[in-house]
Amino acid sequence: MKRRVVVTGLGVVTSLACNVDELFRRLLAGESGVHTLRLFDTSEFKVKFAGDVYEWDPSDYIDKKEVKRIDRFTQFALVAGVDAVRDSGLDFSKEESFRCGVILGSGIGGLHEIETQMDRLLNKGPDRVSAMTIPKLMLNAAGGNLSIRYGIRGPNYTVATACASATNAIGDAFKAIQYDDADVMISGGTEAAVTPMGVSGFQNMKALSMRNDDPPRASRPFDLDRDGFVMSEGAGILVLEELEHARQRGARIYGEVLGFGASGDGGHITKPDEHGHGAAKAMSSALRDAQVNTADMDYINAHGTSTLLGDKAETRAVKTVFGEHARSLSISSTKSQLGHSLGASGGIEMVATLKTIEQRVIPPTINLETPDPDCDLDYTPNQPRERNISIAMSNSFGFGGHNASVIVGQLTNGRG
Repeated sequence: MKRRVVVTGLGVVTSLACNVDELFRRLLAGESGVHTLRLFDTSEFKVKFAGDVYEWDPSDYIDKKEVKRIDRFTQFALVAGVDAVRDSGLDFSKEESFRCGVILGSGIGGLHEIETQMDRLLNKGPDRVSAMTIPKLMLNAAGGNLSIRYGIRGPNYTVATACASATNAIGDAFKAIQYDDADVMISGGTEAAVTPMGVSGFQNMKALSMRNDDPPRASRPFDLDRDGFVMSEGAGILVLEELEHARQRGARIYGEVLGFGASGDGGHITKPDEHGHGAAKAMSSALRDAQVNTADMDYINAHGTSTLLGDKAETRAVKTVFGEHARSLSISSTKSQLGHSLGASGGIEMVATLKTIEQRVIPPTINLETPDPDCDLDYTPNQPRERNISIAMSNSFGFGGHNASVIVGQLTNGRG
């Protein structure tokens, strides 16, 4: 029999807030974390704004010497991870270390370090490249460092499926507990790709919004006048736990993880399937895994990136899966406020989804001013909405044709 899995801890780093309760409050208030880019000089760049975490200082969490030995994306994961563990109330010194694990997602990894050391290589020669280059840039550095922090020795790996990375990681962590490979898993995603190389690459493939004159209004999922996504950075980390393990220690439970689905488009390396077939398969697989009927779904935290093709494809996929019930769903995209944090987005959005269930209020899709006729569902435009959410879904779709969906719900005794 499959074991039941719950979420007992949450932690975030975002451009809007680095505290879960403050983040959700500001999401409900319709605030934006998108602003003129301050991390580096953008005078030669076409795109001059992002959702960067400015004035970042992890010194309350990480020793100053250690900060120099880990890339920014690992710092984000450690800060959000420590907050999630504190929130859970777990004491890993009292847990069986091989029954606890870490599965994180990141789409790009240590891009800051790659750029720094490439500059040294080209301008100062190979002998000046840091001996810490590889341990800093590798994708699994975030999960590795988090496991070292707590002495965790169970399943430990990193998922890289572009913008679906965190959601794939959460799905894998869910399965690890469900099938008795672990009792506790730290999961989610982290990303710090708002760098000269990162912004250059995305702007030159014409994926980014060009609204330099009004950054807070640039990310506008499902709006007719959307013109691309807004880059951002951060981390969203969760503590997943086997239900009885959580109950025995009296843990606060945010919700239950009910199902996971994943698929591939098998089409184009960056362009989504315009009909949303792969996205629909991920959602339907998650529903089947959760043993949830389409009519029981209340809310979807959409992938909703504010791209012309992506938002249409997701709308079509939702209609394909949910039929007439699609028009009864509440849907919103928190990327309208936070921008797109790539491999971290699914973790941050799962945190927001669980807070939506807990608080019974749906964060809005801001900047939705002119509805797109091809995106004609209820995207909770511009104002939060109170609604009792029993079951919710979070979607993430990434370059490479990766699609992932996770379903969570209120904890009830009737499931399982």
